[in-house]
Amino acid sequence: MNLFKLSVVAAAVIGLSACSLDGDDGQDGANGVDGADGVSSLVVQTQLAVGDANCPNSGVQIDSGLDSDGDGALSSSEISSTSYVCVPPASSVDSSELLTSLNNDWFVEAAAEVEANKTVWLEATGALSTNSLNSNNVVVTSKADLERTVTSLRGQAKNIILFIGDGMGISTVTAARILDGQMKGLDGEENKLSFDQFPFAGLSKTYNVDAQTPDSAGTMTAMMSGLKTDVGVIGVDEDIVRGDCSTVAGNELVTALELAEIAGKSTGVIATARITHATPAATYAKSADRNWEDISDMPAEAVEAGCKDIADQLVNFEANLEARYDGLDVDGIEVVMGGGRRHFLPKDASFNSPDAVSAVEGDRTDGRDLTAEWAAMYTSGTYVFDQAGFDAIDTETTSKVFGLFNESHMQYEADRANDVAGEPSLSEMTEKAIQVLDNNNDGFFLVVESGRIDHGHHAGSAYNALTDTIEFANAVAAADAMTSDDDTLIIVTADHSHVFTIAGYPKRGNPILGKVVNVGSDEPATAADDLPYTTLGYTNGLGFRNLGDETDADATYALAESTGRQDLTDVDTTASGYHQEALVPLGSETHAGEDVGIYAKGPGAWLVNGTNEQSVIFHVMDYAGDIINQAEQAME
Repeated sequence: MNLFKLSVVAAAVIGLSACSLDGDDGQDGANGVDGADGVSSLVVQTQLAVGDANCPNSGVQIDSGLDSDGDGALSSSEISSTSYVCVPPASSVDSSELLTSLNNDWFVEAAAEVEANKTVWLEATGALSTNSLNSNNVVVTSKADLERTVTSLRGQAKNIILFIGDGMGISTVTAARILDGQMKGLDGEENKLSFDQFPFAGLSKTYNVDAQTPDSAGTMTAMMSGLKTDVGVIGVDEDIVRGDCSTVAGNELVTALELAEIAGKSTGVIATARITHATPAATYAKSADRNWEDISDMPAEAVEAGCKDIADQLVNFEANLEARYDGLDVDGIEVVMGGGRRHFLPKDASFNSPDAVSAVEGDRTDGRDLTAEWAAMYTSGTYVFDQAGFDAIDTETTSKVFGLFNESHMQYEADRANDVAGEPSLSEMTEKAIQVLDNNNDGFFLVVESGRIDHGHHAGSAYNALTDTIEFANAVAAADAMTSDDDTLIIVTADHSHVFTIAGYPKRGNPILGKVVNVGSDEPATAADDLPYTTLGYTNGLGFRNLGDETDADATYALAESTGRQDLTDVDTTASGYHQEALVPLGSETHAGEDVGIYAKGPGAWLVNGTNEQSVIFHVMDYAGDIINQAEQAME
């Protein structure tokens, strides 16, 4: 496949040209005598970029006029004529252009970064003193063999699993590792989470096109499509105007999940957040605003213009994808599990689920029950809303699963036992999804998001964020145990981090949720204000809470911001209901902008090294599974 397509406008002159004529006064009736020099005529040609208002597909702007002031330059006041030579719009699009974003700089640069990572691997392994490397059962004995191996390893991943720890920055991984170890009776620091043991790792730069500190919509779109985009938009490129429905058409992106679907693989999306929330939505939806989760969230003009809400796009994923490409026939997403039931049900109490908490569970103002519409489309599928329904799923005979386990987000892992009708854990959903998806001999593509890590941090609760991170690591371990490194690429990463810190000089084995106790001491250290302080803290947020054994971090939102330092002398900071102090009082703690980790194993995992643009993750998955090429072949 040709990775670069260039449009060129031929121009006779690029730059500046001038013409100076000798004058003739004509007063002698013949040839006359020489007069004064005339005025120079100048022509300036300017190359126009793609997206220019006058030449949307690029071109050349031609300005001409007289150099009245004789300075050899054509000022704006001297321009008497302007014309354009524009690159004509494409009259046809082939499948490779439909399935990729070859004219987008972010996509091309990310692809180039993957090529650079291949070179790094070749040079590093080629320099081994043993002159031998075993990679995916291919024995390499020379650099020429290495180069052939790089080519042969493309497409070796039958299955791809992308794990997203939403908000899981480096400090979160470290603190969760320690807490997990301490819960096992260890000092903690020596412990390893499941993905800590993956053989390849790197860093991801998380900024959005228009933001230094990102949000989940732009970051997940980057990972799923291979190019970066703006804050707050889903499945569309940076040419979008957030909240403007009219800018969606023509700016839609193709996601890795869609490519896998076209290629004939089974597909799945799991989240502990609402399944219509930004991160899971970026796998299947195209939206000018991440908040358009159901029709009641959309402005009237967007609805009238024909834009669809995110829940609608999920239920109608199969029809929407087939409508984009002539002759395409896919079978839809096999596994969808998460929260967010309210966005699929009408705003009518008669549609409430048996475990509804609100008097009216649904939010939809169009009267549609999307769960019933899904069931009508997939008569052999299974819709479930509680633990009992989940447990009853026969993974060998069920073709499709649609699970919505809560009105809004699913419970925090620490609070899951308090759910009205019970709901599965992230590791349980991961296991069930793989058991359904691996029935396809062509393989599967699965996205698993732990969305409540992010929510724990926003609430200022390290306890909830870290216990959800530990369960996330359990889900990774479950997937790893159920698959083979020979044919399954597993990538674990985060969309962004949080302003969450590990501070002070606590001694080895000090409770990570506790107060700082210095080396050689048994008493909490004190700050310059003579008050003890915790190892973990937040730069901003709602701040200190002492809620005892509360396991729902969101209880903090019923209280006002807590400003200033607190006396923690008699406070049990290891309790589930303790929320750390925050320096800057805000209604919710914020994301942070530093790099996050990428951990990988399986075919293509060796491409994960160094510091990468976040969009590179898509290209690693494409290399490992050859999903673009497979999708193109399926469309031929």
